[in-house]
Amino acid sequence: MLKVLQNLLELQSVDVRLNDVRTRLAAFPKKIAELDARIAAAKAELEQSKAAQLATLKDRKKYELDVEQHKERVRKYRDQSAQVKTNEAYKALQHEVQMAEEEISKAEDRLLEQMVASEEYDRRIKAAEKRLKEMEESVRSQRAALATEKTAADKDLALVENDRKRVTAEVPEDLLDNYERIGKKHGGVALAEVEDEKCSLCGMHIRPHVFQRMRNANNEELFHCETCTRILYYIEPTEVPLNDHKPQASGVSASASSPASAPGEN
Repeated sequence: MLKVLQNLLELQSVDVRLNDVRTRLAAFPKKIAELDARIAAAKAELEQSKAAQLATLKDRKKYELDVEQHKERVRKYRDQSAQVKTNEAYKALQHEVQMAEEEISKAEDRLLEQMVASEEYDRRIKAAEKRLKEMEESVRSQRAALATEKTAADKDLALVENDRKRVTAEVPEDLLDNYERIGKKHGGVALAEVEDEKCSLCGMHIRPHVFQRMRNANNEELFHCETCTRILYYIEPTEVPLNDHKPQASGVSASASSPASAPGEN
């Protein structure tokens, strides 16, 4: 095989590894962002519950104040009722008392609702705090694992880049430029094997006379796919010799093929 073709095949193998390592490294920021997003979501859930709890406490204080204010009105109207001289004035004050007591009842109902809601938010806050703590511990562990993976990937990247420098030093500059331009169009894969007289990657049939030239050249000449422009190489399939000798069936003796003796013959 042409030495430069061997170098290109090795280079493609290195580039596949290089692409794999770079893909691994490119995934780390997204993975870390996902972990941060999970923590942020857990914190947001906790903050929402705390904000709702705070609003509930403010409403409770408001309704408690309303209850006290209406109770004070009731006391004032009752005191005034003891001092009035006419039935009309007495009835008017009793009506005010009734109105104030209804407001007390409404405020107490709302106060009860807020107390129930407050208990629910207490429960939610405790659950959210627990989830946040568990999430932080899990994320801390996952971050450590990602840091270890990234360190290993960085080392792999340095090794593969060194391999690439070594291999590219063996490839002529013009051919390397051609290889890289082709690879850029095809996801980093610039070489394709010929299989069944076709480019194995784009499926284009190789013209018969070109295929024959490739076979005769025995990879000592560079050929390009006329469709995808990839550099082609061909490996002659190894012929497996056929075994014409069939194994004798087990359990069959040599005498089985002889004519059987007639009954009574010695």
